[in-house]
Amino acid sequence: MLTKSAIMEEMRKGNIIIQPFNQKQLNPNSYNVTLNERLERYTCDVLDAYKENPTEEIIIPKEGYVLEPNVLYLARTNEYTETYNLVPGIDGRSSIGRLGIEIHRTAGFGDVGFRGTWTLEITAVMKVRVYPNMQIGQLYYEEITGEPTNYEGRYQDQIDATPCRLYKDFEQEK
Repeated sequence: MLTKSAIMEEMRKGNIIIQPFNQKQLNPNSYNVTLNERLERYTCDVLDAYKENPTEEIIIPKEGYVLEPNVLYLARTNEYTETYNLVPGIDGRSSIGRLGIEIHRTAGFGDVGFRGTWTLEITAVMKVRVYPNMQIGQLYYEEITGEPTNYEGRYQDQIDATPCRLYKDFEQEK
């Protein structure tokens, strides 16, 4: 895992791009990312892997928004990132975990060559208020072995919180 100085060196080389970048968000071995003001919430009672599931947008006001338990919210980081020759990952900050918030269900692993903002799969164990631009997660980076192959999947270049696109796999099978 890269340390603070190694993250800075990889940024200098162009292997890590974080925009906007704030030196105060750099930790000993990670970089804190912030929550965008826009959330998405699925509007159907049953999610269907074979279909595009509808969502509604929620704007978090400056006075905050209360997350409800047992609801899946899709959010995004304010930070746009690109990562080359390294594996990026994201996890919740420990302070966020202590509020009972998870920022990803199983998708905390990035791919070499990923470009975009990070979609967060947020759940809360009890009602909790969140605020736009709060530091919610942390990016970390690991070295790879072998020849890198850059990611070119369905979430490449995403900017908004992106709902599940698994249904596209089934469209190709038809």
